[in-house]
Amino acid sequence: MENTMRAARFYKAGQPLIIEELPIPKIGVGEVLIKVKACGICGTDVHIARDGTIPTAKTPITLGHEIAGIISEVGTGVEGWKVWDKVIVISSITCGTCYACRSGHEGLCVNARILGLHIDGGLAEYLKIPASCLTKIPDEVPLEQAAIIGDAVATPYHAIITRGNLRPGETVAIFGCGGLGSHGIQIARLTGAAKIIAIDVSDEILERSKKLGADFTINSTKEKTGKRISEITDGKGVDLALEFVGTSVTIDRAVKSIRKGGRAVIVGIGPEKIELVSPYIFVYCEDQVIGSFGSSKEEIDRILELLKMRKLNLSHSISQVLKLEQINEGLEKLEKKVDNPIRIVIQI
Repeated sequence: MENTMRAARFYKAGQPLIIEELPIPKIGVGEVLIKVKACGICGTDVHIARDGTIPTAKTPITLGHEIAGIISEVGTGVEGWKVWDKVIVISSITCGTCYACRSGHEGLCVNARILGLHIDGGLAEYLKIPASCLTKIPDEVPLEQAAIIGDAVATPYHAIITRGNLRPGETVAIFGCGGLGSHGIQIARLTGAAKIIAIDVSDEILERSKKLGADFTINSTKEKTGKRISEITDGKGVDLALEFVGTSVTIDRAVKSIRKGGRAVIVGIGPEKIELVSPYIFVYCEDQVIGSFGSSKEEIDRILELLKMRKLNLSHSISQVLKLEQINEGLEKLEKKVDNPIRIVIQI
């Protein structure tokens, strides 16, 4: 095997990533070496590389946390995995010993190290990772689709099912119908939502949302969002609002859209502070405003089962496939929403 690999390295926000030659990582006990085949570009990558909203723990660092590949080497002490296995890489390496991990909430691990944020990620030809951070890809699932499952699909799944506790027959509003929201619509439909309201600023995205399962669409630049939601829900408000944008305006609208006792789940990340309704309204209505971050290995496995059974369709989720050398082009397209991508994937 060769001794070096190509990797897309981040040095400073606002500057292009640089493709560099680096030594292939040496694996240790309990680790495997992954030959990366596909890595999705996420809004988090844009916030890191383009506007600096999200700082990394170190620089330079290899970005990328939506990763699928093939096991190239297995370290000592690893059981249940072999060379050539196709895998999704779980993006958060947890300690397994803190209170959160021991209570079954690994996503809240106080010692978590996230790929592409704290340690080198998957925009490289090879990646070393603990074997505990892998889940197997069924033969029916293409690698490009598998790559985006760990975030673009599993994050809205976690927000809707685990955090939002969506129940059949409820009404859902989805604010922001790009990469996360598009999959959120499908998941809400699968879970049995009676009405799904898609809110965005793009008519093209809203038309796509209808095809994915939205019953109603609202262009917030052309209609008063609150008034339209009130009309759709007979003045009651929605049971569950999902916010996938991360601006103070969309968060405010999401919170105000819920009925008495409703839930607003905030997933979007941005630099602005969250401002809620007055304490009187918040307390009187028993509003629930809930944060949601990432997902779990168990949730990813459930999504893979849905794909195997053809209950979930990701065939239109990959808007474009680029090479590693085109990473900056991909970041720019995602940042500027060129052609309204759901996900851009780097093929390595």
